[in-house]
Amino acid sequence: MVEDSTFTRVRTHGIFETKSIVSSLVHRYGGCMRLKSLPSVAAVLLVAGSLAGVALSSRVQADTWENETFVRSFATILQVVQDNYYEETKPDQLVEGAINGMLRTLDPHSHYLNLKAFRSMREEQRGSFTGLGIVIQKLGRDRPLTVISPIDGTPAARLGIRAGDIIARINGTTTDGMTSSEAVDLLRGPKGTSVNITVTRPGFTEQLEFEVTRDTIPTDSVVSPYMIEPDTGYIKIRNFTQTTSKELHAALEKLDRQGMKRLILDLRGNPGGLLDQAVSVSGTFLERGKKLVYTRGRIKGSNKDYYANEDASYPDLPLVVLVNRGSASASEIVAGAIQDHDRGLIVGETTWGKGLVQSVYPLSHSNALALTTAKYYTPSGRLIQRDYDDLEDYVAYRTDENYEPSFDQSTRRFTDGGRTVYGGGGIAPDTEVKLEEPSTFITRMYRTSAFFRFAVAYLSRHPEVPEDFQMTDQVLEEFRQLLLDEEIPFEESELQVDRRNISMFVRSEVLSARYGLVWSNRVRNEYDAQVQKALTLFPQARELAMLADHPAGGAAAALPR
Repeated sequence: MVEDSTFTRVRTHGIFETKSIVSSLVHRYGGCMRLKSLPSVAAVLLVAGSLAGVALSSRVQADTWENETFVRSFATILQVVQDNYYEETKPDQLVEGAINGMLRTLDPHSHYLNLKAFRSMREEQRGSFTGLGIVIQKLGRDRPLTVISPIDGTPAARLGIRAGDIIARINGTTTDGMTSSEAVDLLRGPKGTSVNITVTRPGFTEQLEFEVTRDTIPTDSVVSPYMIEPDTGYIKIRNFTQTTSKELHAALEKLDRQGMKRLILDLRGNPGGLLDQAVSVSGTFLERGKKLVYTRGRIKGSNKDYYANEDASYPDLPLVVLVNRGSASASEIVAGAIQDHDRGLIVGETTWGKGLVQSVYPLSHSNALALTTAKYYTPSGRLIQRDYDDLEDYVAYRTDENYEPSFDQSTRRFTDGGRTVYGGGGIAPDTEVKLEEPSTFITRMYRTSAFFRFAVAYLSRHPEVPEDFQMTDQVLEEFRQLLLDEEIPFEESELQVDRRNISMFVRSEVLSARYGLVWSNRVRNEYDAQVQKALTLFPQARELAMLADHPAGGAAAALPR
């Protein structure tokens, strides 16, 4: 999770004040470096210099001397490596590696942002980028660059670029041998400029040429708002950007007009984002004055308490929140606030367990440092950060299906209604629902893009599929024939054993290719055990809200775990 922009600006000012110190260090130790390496070392010296700057203003000269000694040692090592390593080295890679190595000694979430990473982070937080408005996929250098879907209302969609189109050339340069990242770099550019793409379209004998003018493309963080049942709204938040709260309120108002009486808020797979947006989203459902989260750190300005400071837009709307192992940071703040105040029912799997706050320090216009400056606590006082002494285990948590969190009694806290909750290992759901792992057959089909390839081929023969498209025996036979034609290995028995999942993925890909990506989520929710369980739990969600209002009622024991 990244701290809000106001705090970032304050800290940024402090960093830029250390430039004179950095300059003196570079001047003092520059004699042991090659001239060409000086710009590359500036980033490392800036970090070291900021530490030295603090020392000069508040510590004894002995500490300053020690910091300068470390910087001198680093500069000497860098020079020795450049002079004596058996192959030519690139100073920028050496320095970036040194920075990353230093930050890894702190925690898993402090990290250096190079030009590409910093630009990507700013685009994500801004909620937009400049480009064509297409989702692309390239599974390898030898695979075609394929349009997964155009984004509604963007330049690509207005020109008629379709899902399944293969981009053969970009500005005359073949995409053969190109990676997805390299293709994205060519497709993106300043607003108002144009790019020429050559497209091969299934069913067309000749290639198509498109001259596309780049524009601002919104990357919505709130996706798939729709009525999943006549009285039940469904909203998925995939990350927390500068526009998340605004998008959420627009989605809620839309569903309100359609008769929403209760809501499923899906935070699964949401890795987090901006703290102020997590606070705003939480405050949408909690009454004014309720504590939402608080942070504690070492530096000035890091100790803050956050409260709902506006009247909640939906304080009484029955609420179920979906989480899983991919729910982290800002999404855990929302889930923790909802759970601690007994405002809604948390359903799914235990979340990631990230209780650290990063502040972003721009080092220049092209790079930055994301540094952990505080821990955050849920309203009941829980620190939900998972242990990261073993970094490999920490990172592998998302995919380790046998992992079972254990909760230390010392981390025990209580909700408003008196229910017991724990810190130290993420947010444990009130009702646990695990999803089954995909079979080897389904994994193979996904790895080879079989479902998407079938959708493109099917739509070329049946362009007007209805929104209620279903998986029939005839459709299954057409899918089987594609596997044979494309020489994708399978066993006949697998088509029957996995028919339900085949139906989900085929319907999802066909309808999203025809009507837009929003349909992918709608179809999959029909088969999703966590979503379907959530639909049955609104009576318990109402009971939970009553418990918060009357904590002596003893209703906690009746709630599902």
